[in-house]
Amino acid sequence: MSSVAYGSGTNTRAAGPVVDLRSDTVTRPTAAMRAAMAAAEVGDDVFDDDPTVHALQARIAGLLGKEAALFMPSGTASNLCALLTHGTRGDEYLVGQLAHCYRYEGGGGAVLGGLQPQPIAMRPDGTMDLADIAAAIKPDDEHFARTRLLCLENTWNGNVLPAGYVAEATALAHGRGLATHLDGARLFNAAVASGAAPADLARGFDTVSVCFSKGLGAPVGSALVGPADFIARARRWRKVTGGGMRQVGLLAAAALHALDHHVDRLADDHARARRLADGLSGLPGLTVTPPQTNIVFASVSGDRGPALLAHLAARGVLATGLIGLRFVTHLDVDDAGIDRAVAAVREFLLS
Repeated sequence: MSSVAYGSGTNTRAAGPVVDLRSDTVTRPTAAMRAAMAAAEVGDDVFDDDPTVHALQARIAGLLGKEAALFMPSGTASNLCALLTHGTRGDEYLVGQLAHCYRYEGGGGAVLGGLQPQPIAMRPDGTMDLADIAAAIKPDDEHFARTRLLCLENTWNGNVLPAGYVAEATALAHGRGLATHLDGARLFNAAVASGAAPADLARGFDTVSVCFSKGLGAPVGSALVGPADFIARARRWRKVTGGGMRQVGLLAAAALHALDHHVDRLADDHARARRLADGLSGLPGLTVTPPQTNIVFASVSGDRGPALLAHLAARGVLATGLIGLRFVTHLDVDDAGIDRAVAAVREFLLS
């Protein structure tokens, strides 16, 4: 797909700032977050003596109801180290066919750990049929990879996994001797949308990965949380995979600031996603999926998606077209930006 189909912002001729709806990863640190970073007390985290990292790890472990946490450079690194710690060569993890840690992370578990992914078909809400999960668990036989782990994702494509489903799926896994891992890159979006505490959403999972660099607005960083002995072993894998960092308290301070100031405001992003979806609904040739959190998906009839993305970019509105049209709201997009995006789409479809 051409660069413009991904929402290239080059040669923008619209007045005013670009409305960047490509992802919530594009946020820039606020002035207050930058001040917190500048004031951070730091040490050498490879020597495990950065006090701000220690504070962040204790904070996020407590919020998710786990014993310990490990600061990671990215969500991909966090998921990868979880896989490498849960399993070894010849082991297998069960995962959704469209899950991020299977489809969009370079096959790291297989490439670096010799772990076999067993993808399972997903429903539109991000769940997998429990019968399919059960059927995918291999017997203890030398012909098969050893099934060790079930991975779920919350949110998935902006959808909050139903609490009852999570309880059933994790109970099924544990009952069959599997560990469980949650890719909770946008776990706080799920918490705000559902009204559940983050620890409640993490319950049932042995380990959880959570990102600070998406809706929470930090520039870099994720955390892997779980039992203390697991996190100690994951720390070795973090080093092996090149994720050991030094005076990273600067980034941990940004994540702490985000936890203090940017969680409740995720409701604003969700409201703006609904505002965008409402503004786009009913336009000819456009089908919009109502959002649960901060991600709006739409499809355009007649293969006009690339042309629409180019039109939007020319008017200073960026979106992506990798898996259908996707618009993601975040703290750097206000109501005026949403209205500009709606107006640009309407101009294209009604012209």
